[in-house]
Amino acid sequence: MGSIAVISDIHGNVTALEAVMDNIKSRGIQTIFCLGDLIGKGPNSQKSVERIRESCEVVVLGNWDDFIQRPVEIDEVKWHQDQLDKDALNYLSSLPFHHDFYMSGKYVRLFHASAKSVYHRVVPMRDTYEEKLAMFDNTENINHNGKLPDVVGYGDIHAALIEPVKPQKTLFNAGSVGNSLDIPQATYTILHGDYLSDRTAPFSIEIVRIPYDVEKELSIAREMGLPNLEAYALELREAKYRGPFKSKI
Repeated sequence: MGSIAVISDIHGNVTALEAVMDNIKSRGIQTIFCLGDLIGKGPNSQKSVERIRESCEVVVLGNWDDFIQRPVEIDEVKWHQDQLDKDALNYLSSLPFHHDFYMSGKYVRLFHASAKSVYHRVVPMRDTYEEKLAMFDNTENINHNGKLPDVVGYGDIHAALIEPVKPQKTLFNAGSVGNSLDIPQATYTILHGDYLSDRTAPFSIEIVRIPYDVEKELSIAREMGLPNLEAYALELREAKYRGPFKSKI
């Protein structure tokens, strides 16, 4: 048996990230995968990138990681761009769209938002069964070698879940480390099973909630001059979405 920690949507919140990393270490888990959105929203995008690079075996591209590399006209996004050095931006541009592997005989696929795009959002509590089933499709973004996944894990919506979609298919959301919008705690997921084994064996998915010092994080944000601080505070304290980037959480 082995375990993989799956983290996502850190969004520059290093206070939450360190709390999650401490919990992962306390469990003796050495393999960590990240499902993107390392940066933006919170104050410490640069430190977040550095910490993820040194700690994670696999990192996939998120929507923030993608659009932060482009020219923008939004002052708040420009502020986050200015926090990142050239090396960090080059690293973000190198991230793959997805990562596939076997675990306990199940073929697992991980990406940030959906099989279609890092910008195509799927919210199981709202979207149709067909939208959820499409998460298991092989699309032009995926190097699949003809294989379809048994388990799909993603981030993006900042709300953790585990849901059977059809017989022997499971969809899970890893939740958000730094910007949880279902409960105001840092959230990540653990996959338990035989990593890299295509032989059938016990397999389970665990959602983990970690309390952390939200006020410390907000103090850091205040000192660094984070724009739209009041809205950021509402998200961290009450898990309420603040806008204005509804399509780019």
